[in-house]
Amino acid sequence: MEKEEILALVLEAVEEWNQQAEEEGRLEAAPETRLLGRASKLDSLGLVNLIVLVEEKIADRYEVNLTLADERAMSQERSPFRTVQSLAEYAHLLLTEEK
Repeated sequence: MEKEEILALVLEAVEEWNQQAEEEGRLEAAPETRLLGRASKLDSLGLVNLIVLVEEKIADRYEVNLTLADERAMSQERSPFRTVQSLAEYAHLLLTEEK
């Protein structure tokens, strides 16, 4: 499993999110898209829903159940939920540790 594969899964989750979201709440499917903070179009529930979509895609593809929004993620100085890219990198890290 390469980092690019995980990034592609996160981008798929963003596209799926966009299908459910109102037009003004849709996210750009790009690595630099902000998921957290003022520049984000997501509220806290939207972020949680996107994270769940990513977890489901990872489970489907790799048959591994990850919890991305765990204590480890919350305690980091720089949140892994800042951008699409940082979320993908964090998911890759957890998958690498799991395997």
